[in-house]
Amino acid sequence: MKNLILCFFILCSVAVSVQQKPTLYLIGDSTMSDKKDPEKNPEHGWGQMLPELMTSDINIENHAVNGRSTRNFITEGRWQEVKEKLKPGDFVFIQFGHNDQKVKDPERYTNPLTQYRANLEKFVKEAREKGATPILMSSIVRRNFNEEGTLVDTHGEYPSVTRMVAKDLEVPFIDMQLLTEQLEIAYGPEDSKKLHLHLEPGEDPYEPDGRHDDTHLSEKGATIVASLALQEIAKQGLALTEFIKPEILKRDLIKKY
Repeated sequence: MKNLILCFFILCSVAVSVQQKPTLYLIGDSTMSDKKDPEKNPEHGWGQMLPELMTSDINIENHAVNGRSTRNFITEGRWQEVKEKLKPGDFVFIQFGHNDQKVKDPERYTNPLTQYRANLEKFVKEAREKGATPILMSSIVRRNFNEEGTLVDTHGEYPSVTRMVAKDLEVPFIDMQLLTEQLEIAYGPEDSKKLHLHLEPGEDPYEPDGRHDDTHLSEKGATIVASLALQEIAKQGLALTEFIKPEILKRDLIKKY
């Protein structure tokens, strides 16, 4: 009987310990989302790599979904689902922009200076109301080199608006646009293909017809991008730093990874 009682209290203690762990929630688009068949699929979202780079002292829930903008992430009830789960001590990564700029799709498009900004402010304010810490992030860049080898921006005003919201609401801001721009430039027009999906027909059984995609990331690209985000979090001294594996903070990620 004593053993049963002891086991009961141990189980309760473990349950409480797990429940008290903070959770890092990710909301965003396909560049961040988990991909199916991760053992075979050459495409990876950078958020997908975070469990390998962070300690077991924090839970990670990736709610980023392919094709989502701030608009349809809200209208489909995805933000409401996350918001209902938030508790004090949690964190929320917020990264949108790729699909908000789809001007020919009214279900996704947002004007950067009005609705996009309002949606970001909604995420921030409602996360804070639940006691969670929002962290705003600008979009990662596309591999878009011109004939002269210059990396050309494709996101327009969206990253700048994200910066403005972060400044005005005093939100931690991770400049993924800058970090990934530096990464792409360091790798150059040719080697940067390794960060994305440049596959010839027959090269990969998961993509038998081949694929040339300069927006989405390879496993290597996703791992580096996720690591860059965590290194910047540590540089800023954010509370999330204690959950990053120490070896990640020591990596030289630009050319030596």
